[in-house]
Amino acid sequence: MRDESPSPVPRSEFLSEPLETLEQSLGHAFGEPILLRQALTHRSYGQPHNERLEFLGDSVLNCAMASLLFERFGKLDEGDLSRLRSNLVKQQALVDIAHRLGLSRHLLLGEGELRSGGMRRPSILGDTVEALIGAIFIDAGFDRASGVIRALYDPILKSVDPRTLGKDAKTLLQEHLQGKKLPLPVYAVVATHGAAHSQTFEVECSVPKLGIQVLGSGGSRRAAEQAAARLALDAAEAASVVTRRARGARQAAADAPLGLAAPLVAPPSGLGPLPDASPQTAGELAGPAAEAA
Repeated sequence: MRDESPSPVPRSEFLSEPLETLEQSLGHAFGEPILLRQALTHRSYGQPHNERLEFLGDSVLNCAMASLLFERFGKLDEGDLSRLRSNLVKQQALVDIAHRLGLSRHLLLGEGELRSGGMRRPSILGDTVEALIGAIFIDAGFDRASGVIRALYDPILKSVDPRTLGKDAKTLLQEHLQGKKLPLPVYAVVATHGAAHSQTFEVECSVPKLGIQVLGSGGSRRAAEQAAARLALDAAEAASVVTRRARGARQAAADAPLGLAAPLVAPPSGLGPLPDASPQTAGELAGPAAEAA
C-alpha cells in the first residue's frame, strides 16, 4: 500500500483535466497520481510502463471477482463459479469496460503503436484495465480496488445469465435437448470450399425429432459446427415457445365452461333460437377448436 503522506509533486504535474474525468469514471481519485499515469503507459511509450501493474491487477481482479460471485450467486457450485469468473475476467469483458471508460483517448503509446491503431487493440485495452486495477490496489488497498471492480462490473452482472455464460452453442443445444429428453443432434460436413490453407466448411446440424435441419459455415469444422448449433438452438427454442402456447390454448379450451360453446351453434341471422346444446354436442363442438389451438 502507498505511504499515506501527501505526494510531494502536485497532481497537476501528472494529471490533465481529461485524466481527472477518467478518475471520476473509475470512482477513484489517486492519492499518488503518478500511478494512474503509469497504468496508462504502454511499453512502447517508455518507462515506467504498465506491465508490472497489469500483472498485479490481474491477480486482484480474479480475487475480487471470486468474492463477488460467491456472494451474488449463492446457488452455483464451484465448477459454475469458476467458469463464470473465467469468462468475466477474460479480454472481451475487459475491453467492454475499457470502451465504457473511454480509455483509448487516455493511452500513452509509442509512435509505432499509434500509427498501427494500438489505441483500439483489444489486448492493449484489456491490459490497461488490469493495470488500472493494480494501480488502485497500490494506491488505496484491496477493499478500494474491489469496490471499483464491483462498480465497473455491475452493468455486466445485471444482464449476465450464469447458466449460459461461457458455454458454447453445441453445449447449450445438447443441454436443451437433454432437458426435453430428446436425442442429441447429428453433425455432418456437407461441403468444403476454397484452397487448403483458407477453407470454408459447411456443416449440417439436424434434430430429427423436432424436424430441424440447418447449415452453418466457418473457417474450421469446429467453427462451422458451432454456427450450425446456434441456428439449431434458436429453432429448438422457438419450437418450445410454440409448443407451450399450443398447450396453453388447448388447456384453456378444455377448462372453459360448456356454456361458452353456445356461440358456436348460434342460428343464422333471421332464424329463431335453436334449442340449447346438449353437453355432448358442446363437447363435440369444442373438441376441434381445442385441437386446432
